[in-house]
Amino acid sequence: MNGESEILVSCADRIVWVRVDGRGSSTNSTPLKDFAREMIRRGAREFIIDLSNCPAMDSTFLGTLAGISLRLRELGEGCLSVVNLNSRNAESLCTLGLNELLKVGVNATRGEGLPLTMPLKEACAARAQTILEAHEALIQIAPENLPKFKDVIKYLKDDLHLST
Repeated sequence: MNGESEILVSCADRIVWVRVDGRGSSTNSTPLKDFAREMIRRGAREFIIDLSNCPAMDSTFLGTLAGISLRLRELGEGCLSVVNLNSRNAESLCTLGLNELLKVGVNATRGEGLPLTMPLKEACAARAQTILEAHEALIQIAPENLPKFKDVIKYLKDDLHLST
């Protein structure tokens, strides 16, 4: 994989399957967020995130997953599940409180009718905004995360000229 990561997705009915090949990071959070928003707009209500090929996730990626889940919660239907995660990823989810928000599964396989044919690409222009929104979502789901991320949020708001 050469240090690069790729997110592959497939959709069937109202189910979206996402496989992270490589690290889940701020680099691939924006395309995932944008894709999820569009799929939710089109009626998708179940997101399954397959982490079998994902060695680690950073806080931006975790916050992006939280943001997708929070959006489904606002709609009053749907869920986001993470499956096939290693112990490092499980620890990351628990440390930030996402295990209370997301469905965590041990092993799952994609149905035969869901080919993974569409890779998502990075959209650089919105990266700082995605990082900010992801960290704000982590604080929304677990206010005790504020001390961990307050400096990141301040920096990003300053960078985006959003400080109050």
